[in-house]
Amino acid sequence: MTSGKHFDSSQRLAADFVIIGSGSAGSAMAYRLSEDGKHSVIVIEYGGTDAGPFIQMPAALSYPMNMGLYDWGLSTEPEPGLGGRRLVTPRGKVIGGSSSINGMVYVRGHPRDFDHWAESGAAGWSGADVQPYFKRMENAEAGEAEWRGKTGPLHVRRARMENPLYGAFIEAGRQAGFEVTSDYNGQKQEGFATFEQTIHKGERWSAAKAYLRPALKRKNVSLVRGLARRVVIENHRATGVEIEAHGQIQVVEAKREVIVAASAINSPKLLLLSGIGPAEHLKAHGIDVVADRPGVGGNLQDHLELYIQQECTEPITLNSKLGLFARARVGLEWLLFKTGDGATNHFEACGFLRSRAGVDYPDIQFHFLAGAIRYDGKAAVRGHGFQAHVGPMRSKSRGTVRLKSPDPRANPEIRFNYMSHPDDWTEFRHAIRLTREIFGQEALAPWRGKEISPGAHVQSDDELDAFIREHAESAFHPCGTCRMGAANDNLAVVDPECRVIGVEGLRVADSSIFPRITNGNLNAPSIMVGEKASDHILGRHPLPPSNQEPWINPRWQVSDR
Repeated sequence: MTSGKHFDSSQRLAADFVIIGSGSAGSAMAYRLSEDGKHSVIVIEYGGTDAGPFIQMPAALSYPMNMGLYDWGLSTEPEPGLGGRRLVTPRGKVIGGSSSINGMVYVRGHPRDFDHWAESGAAGWSGADVQPYFKRMENAEAGEAEWRGKTGPLHVRRARMENPLYGAFIEAGRQAGFEVTSDYNGQKQEGFATFEQTIHKGERWSAAKAYLRPALKRKNVSLVRGLARRVVIENHRATGVEIEAHGQIQVVEAKREVIVAASAINSPKLLLLSGIGPAEHLKAHGIDVVADRPGVGGNLQDHLELYIQQECTEPITLNSKLGLFARARVGLEWLLFKTGDGATNHFEACGFLRSRAGVDYPDIQFHFLAGAIRYDGKAAVRGHGFQAHVGPMRSKSRGTVRLKSPDPRANPEIRFNYMSHPDDWTEFRHAIRLTREIFGQEALAPWRGKEISPGAHVQSDDELDAFIREHAESAFHPCGTCRMGAANDNLAVVDPECRVIGVEGLRVADSSIFPRITNGNLNAPSIMVGEKASDHILGRHPLPPSNQEPWINPRWQVSDR
């Protein structure tokens, strides 16, 4: 993908707004800030084109996040709670950012997630406040009309549910006594449901396709390829971005504002390189302190998940599609017609449940897959199987992103501190046992073989804990490292209008500003942040808040179902 506008290093690069990162939020802002034609926008992106079947074919999703061409190649420090394992932390190094390499699952999050944001200092970001922005961004194929958008740039479709295992999983949840819902992105999130996907006409519908490509057709938007090294700050005001491009260092000037939208890992890294962060940490790396913000790089959160795998007694799973000839056939059908098994992400059924009585909205998520294989495409089970990815949604563990060196090319030090809070263990054990209960229902009986993973022999708390320590994987939902909060909150990094506290003309708008992680996949709320931040940046009145009330289970105080 090219912008149609190329620059040589002798040209003066300048725009009203300079956005670092072309990901979920950055692409949305490029589109909205340039929409009325009054302002010029430059988007800085280090990664290359999003063309090519590995990105555009939904079923190929495990490839791009494992390719150095499209991924930053980040990983954590050894995680003590996971037996010292280092976990990969994929982030999109490509046009469209992580929306070009993600699993294409569309989950807004629960309105109560955003109510919590507002209660923790992010005034104006409650469930009622963000609902109109979700509507504005969506072009939803289905769902409740009053809750869902039908005219936005982001195409959202319902999974096709052609494999009988998907319907059986939802029915098994109902048989276990849980709710079912016709639209988990509408009024009622709680329950088992058909997944929604950012797939359109059989192809991945990334933020690049929804927002950036249309924006780049405008005369006032340009894409500049280069590595952002730091934000240039003069007299406590951001005036531009220093980039490295074609082996040379130059400055992209921002006449009005610089907006950092570089991910929950690279956004805090850029602030730290620019002198914004914990003063002692900056001094230790020889960086002059511009603003002592101890919260920069703190509050790092993620979702962990386990794969609970069951043998399938009938040859109807994806495992039959993994051979060379079968893959070729799937690929050919997709290339010719954009249909078939290549045109889905295969995450087609889901569940959002509460872990216990007294929890008022869901804190466990299921992704169900009609196959037994790891997210990265490695280690498929021999024979046939199906699996649920399950994990708690609101871990109390918090981590950090720190500099390893003042060199902008060096990867940062990432520590999630996974499983460092005792409640994580209780919640995960419950999630495993709950999955077994659902898999044990009558609806799945015609296909249910023996349990593959963890295996029926793994039963006690200690045995489950050992399995969690060895096998828990990231769901790749990092967020929280430039937390939004009240301007007088010492640990907040940005105020409720996404302005970096203590520096003029600088904002952060991406998943790094989440005060707390939402209960689901993060692409939708990240795009919403880009949409809402655009109105703040342009000085517009926010869209009027919704007066709709989300469904809360009337039994929440006495039962988990």
